[in-house]
Parts: sequence; structure tokens; C-alpha cells
Amino acid sequence: MSDSEPDVVLGPFSSPDARATPWASASAVIGTAEVFWLSTVRPDGRPHVTPLLAAWSLGGMCFTTGGQERKALNLEHNPYCVLTTGTNALTGVDVVIEGVASVVGERSERVLAVADFERKYGTHLTDPAGTWYRLGEAVIAGDVRLYRVAPSIGFAFGKLPTSSQTRYTWPSR
Repeated sequence: MSDSEPDVVLGPFSSPDARATPWASASAVIGTAEVFWLSTVRPDGRPHVTPLLAAWSLGGMCFTTGGQERKALNLEHNPYCVLTTGTNALTGVDVVIEGVASVVGERSERVLAVADFERKYGTHLTDPAGTWYRLGEAVIAGDVRLYRVAPSIGFAFGKLPTSSQTRYTWPSR
């Protein structure tokens, strides 16, 4: 799922019998999650959070947006952001990926990312009745921005029955 595997460390706020969540398990959560929450910072310092579709592609988390949407304007000012997903319950695993977002400019990379999105979201993107039908075409053409978040730090929060906090760090690229 990634070009390089992160370092994995169990955090101090874990239950005494907890074990670190392997990266393969966290990446499986990312691979099956349908909704992610993107947190960015407005130019005046206020936070902005929005739900969106995201997929692991090109060695990082990828998502799309229009160039004049609040998240795009925020990222132009400050590219640091956080993507979160999880179970929205007291059981399971929640995952957080922190990093720096950049616009994917190469058409060949946009084509690869669109293929990953279409594999993940299927008919939502590929069927004429799908909510985001033709999004892939717009991304490939460059009419919709594709962002890639290069991961720097991540977390997996295991919940009931055993609480765990796993920290992932990726080497600088």
C-alpha cells in the first residue's frame, strides 16, 4: 500500500496488555473506509473540517476538490493537513494520517490515482447513476484538483476491548 513502510511504535496511552496495530491492519482500515475527514487551517488560523472520499495511492492519501473550495484555498496557504477515518463506535480501529498535501500535476499519476479510486469506490464513480460519475474523467483532464498527502505521522487507535495507541512515522522523502 505504501512505497515505504512506516516505523511502528506502541504509544504510552495504551492498555497494559495492548500491542501495536501493524501497519497492514491500519492500511486495511484505510482501504475499506468510505468516508474520511480532512482537517485544514484557514488563512486566519481557524480550523476547517470536511468529509470526503479518499484513497491510498501514489504512496500517500489522495483526495479531490475544486480549486475554489475552502479546503483548496486553505491548502494553498498552508499545505499541512490531517485525514481521519474509523468506525464511529467504541470498538474497532480509528486511523489518523498527518502530512503535507500537494497537487498532483502529472497526468500519468492522476490516471493511476483515478484507477485506485475507481477500484475502491466502484459504481459510485463508474456507473452513470453513481453520485460521482465522471469524476475520474475530470481529475484526469485536470478540471478537478487531485491532492496527495505525503504521510509523515500516523496513528491507529484501537478501542474496546483493549485500548491501544500506535504511532507510525515515515522516513522523510
